[in-house]
Amino acid sequence: MAGSTPLDKSPLLSPTSSRSVTETVNGSHKFVIQGFSLAKGMGVGKHIASDNFTVGGFQWAIYFYPDGKNPEDNSTYVSVFIALASEGTDVRALFELTLVDQSGKGKHKVHSHFDRSLESGPYTLKYRGSMWGYKRFFRRAALESSDYLKDDCLKINCTVGVVVSAVDCPRLHSIQVPESDIGAHFGMLLDNMEGSDINFEVAGEIFHAHKLVLAARSPTFRSKFFDGSDEDKVDIIVTDVEPKVFKAMLHFIYRDSLMVDVELETPSSSSVTSVSNSLTAKLLAAADSYGLERLRLMCESHLCKDISVKTVAEILALADRCNASDLKAVCLRFAAENLAAVMQSDGFEHLKENCPSLQSELLKTIAGCEEDCSSGGKSRSVWAQLSDGGDTNGRRVRQRT
Repeated sequence: MAGSTPLDKSPLLSPTSSRSVTETVNGSHKFVIQGFSLAKGMGVGKHIASDNFTVGGFQWAIYFYPDGKNPEDNSTYVSVFIALASEGTDVRALFELTLVDQSGKGKHKVHSHFDRSLESGPYTLKYRGSMWGYKRFFRRAALESSDYLKDDCLKINCTVGVVVSAVDCPRLHSIQVPESDIGAHFGMLLDNMEGSDINFEVAGEIFHAHKLVLAARSPTFRSKFFDGSDEDKVDIIVTDVEPKVFKAMLHFIYRDSLMVDVELETPSSSSVTSVSNSLTAKLLAAADSYGLERLRLMCESHLCKDISVKTVAEILALADRCNASDLKAVCLRFAAENLAAVMQSDGFEHLKENCPSLQSELLKTIAGCEEDCSSGGKSRSVWAQLSDGGDTNGRRVRQRT
């Protein structure tokens, strides 16, 4: 048999796509007509024009006819139009005219193309001077006795939406922008001490830094260096933090990240005190002291993973001292949901003896209210738990949710 040769087939090209987007470019103009009574009698077909305003690349103007535009109406109505005031051909647009109610009642008279379906689509203006509007916009006698006229003044608001179409073509190639590396660069500045102008002594250790960087990141440092007594100092002794905490704080200030030592710190499962003595807890206190809000939140997030029945009371007290509101809220919720077990912890005993205000806040969380709790029976039974470690019969009290 004679063999057949298959037809050569060209490889398929990747499909392409495009999208046509039609939308309006909107703009507004406010036209105030002062001396309405003096404008009357200027004649039918004669108008007062606003200043030109630009929307969608075209010039527009508002025309107000005090004696009307239509001779047949014999000045019974005022007329208002929006006119194309620049050269243009087949300009398609939506319009809105609003006669402002000056009584403050908000009962404006609005004629609008917007927010409604148009049977024939947007209005088309063929040439310069083309207009859209109303020959019988308002009966003049009614207008003169209405809230639209105040102190012989009318206010007209106009909105024009010019219809534009564009083809959106997806790009065949893209350029990847790497993540911000500003932290790495500032970190190098800290590491090599280039240009440093301030030295900190912390428990015998010296840390070199840059006043402008510290002031830009911390309102406390900014106040010290530019508004306080440390303005001219180049050597400052720090007594409120440990060296390792100060080093971690500088790391954040320059790099906007936590040190590896903090990141790798694991939740404690032993004693409660180890939580408050952790590097993260001490860094949280430093963040509060030096006004480092982002560092405070990062520490709160890290400590949140450490919350357990054994640690929640201590972390709650720490959060309260350091103004860590998000961490405090999580602790209160956790304690309320695990009240019976938390009450048996050593940390809870410390909380009862030393932090009565937190005890009150815990009660509010349990009761599920933000205002002061009432003195009803259920609230008193919870108070009994907080004071005595259980209800009067020794039973576990179901929490309120």
